[in-house]
Amino acid sequence: MDKRAETSVPVHDLIARRWSPRAFDVDTKVSEDTLRSLLEAARWAPSFGNTQPARFLVGRRPDDSFDRILATLTESNRAWAHRASLLLIGVAVTRNEKGEVPYAEYGLGLAGENLVLQAVAEGLAAHQMAGFDADAVRREFGLPDEVRPVIAIAVGGRADPDVLGDGRRVERERSPRRRISLADFAFDGDWGHPAF
Repeated sequence: MDKRAETSVPVHDLIARRWSPRAFDVDTKVSEDTLRSLLEAARWAPSFGNTQPARFLVGRRPDDSFDRILATLTESNRAWAHRASLLLIGVAVTRNEKGEVPYAEYGLGLAGENLVLQAVAEGLAAHQMAGFDADAVRREFGLPDEVRPVIAIAVGGRADPDVLGDGRRVERERSPRRRISLADFAFDGDWGHPAF
């Protein structure tokens, strides 16, 4: 299912094709080379002062780490994420040998977007989630105090939305993507004065 972004001017195809499906194909296998490419893309994201605060916990279905990550997701996310090929938890390292890492979450966000765009380039889809128990991740994976779980990411091949079963979920999967207008997004001069 193609849900290409409707933009006012052309944007890169990877950006136009990126969206966050929940309908994953349970039979899709992600090769080790493809997984490495996702993580390499994330690793080369920019960060404040090259502090590189992003780290990822990786679960490959059906391994133990996948199941442990899945167990930390909210019930509504578990209902569809179990079909993904990979589950990852993005964590931010908030302190290093020099002290507090500035903008650690921002650095993780940049790494996460690189990972997601690389997934699109590899013919996969990714869905980022805030719906997980960060404390459970911390306990389950023995994270030190300076490492903070921020985001969960499901990666895999797309499936027909009907695999979601629930009518609301299927409808949401099929509905068009929406964004606020560019006039409400970027301002020139004073707040509220559209740049375009």
